[in-house]
Amino acid sequence: MDYKINGKKIPKIAVGTWSWGSGMNGSRIVFGSKSDPKALKESFEAAYENGFSLFDTAAVYGMGNAEKLLALFSEGRDIILSDKFSPSGSFSEKKLEQMYRGSVEKFGGRIPDIYWLHTPKNIEESLKCLCDMKKAGKIGSIGVSNFNLEQLELADRIVNENGCNISGVQNHFSLLFRTSEENGVLEWCRKNDVPFFAYMVLEQGALTGRFNSKNPMPKFSRRGIAFNRKILGKIEPLLELLEKTGKKHGLSVSETAAAYAVAKGTVPIIGVTKVYQAESLPRIAAALLSAEEVSALESCAGSTGIKIKGSWE
Repeated sequence: MDYKINGKKIPKIAVGTWSWGSGMNGSRIVFGSKSDPKALKESFEAAYENGFSLFDTAAVYGMGNAEKLLALFSEGRDIILSDKFSPSGSFSEKKLEQMYRGSVEKFGGRIPDIYWLHTPKNIEESLKCLCDMKKAGKIGSIGVSNFNLEQLELADRIVNENGCNISGVQNHFSLLFRTSEENGVLEWCRKNDVPFFAYMVLEQGALTGRFNSKNPMPKFSRRGIAFNRKILGKIEPLLELLEKTGKKHGLSVSETAAAYAVAKGTVPIIGVTKVYQAESLPRIAAALLSAEEVSALESCAGSTGIKIKGSWE
């Protein structure tokens, strides 16, 4: 299905910038790696030139650093901008406006095509405020992230009562984490023609084939702690099946894991920090995994017994 956000047709894959930032919530702490602005710019160019114009960011990614880099790289480019507000503590319209203004100023006045309530906190107050912002032309559309079905239905009712609608849902979804399918969120999105954006489809590298029990992730990082040697050992059968399945389609392990998310009708958000990763996006978007292959991958993933959610979920 072709989806539009703020009147713009979106590509099958969104480009993620979570790993672009530095400092708190940045690349070293979360991923155990250091981002290279030159390589990031080249990656941005490669993704954009291949038609992947939707870039997903947030004020908390590197505490604003990811936004700054995306703003710099996208100057003069017609990107579809996906940005997020992260509520903290009690609701404050002033805090929301300040975070919004800070983001828009970084982008030289460019407004987000979709502005997300990043976590289900202060749902009613935050969404009413976002509806007011949409009506005032400050944002193109409204999205919600990390919401379960009950929270999503509440959010939908609130925005509808305020003359708006939910234009996107963004949750953690991968072969190893299918909660949004199990709890009905994916089905709600299908019924309401709302795009579901899947983040962490590669589980921060665990489903790329790059890491295993003998070659673990960076030890003192979020992903290294979540996917330690023992857990990586348990998912090796899944990596083997991903490799076997991918060979039939000319795909790598990571490309196959991402193609699974496409096959499930989601819009995967794939972080790119190197040109070769950006150049793989067309192959992922064009891949056609069969229903039998999808079922086999899900069965294998389930048999690992591994399901790791983020501390924010």
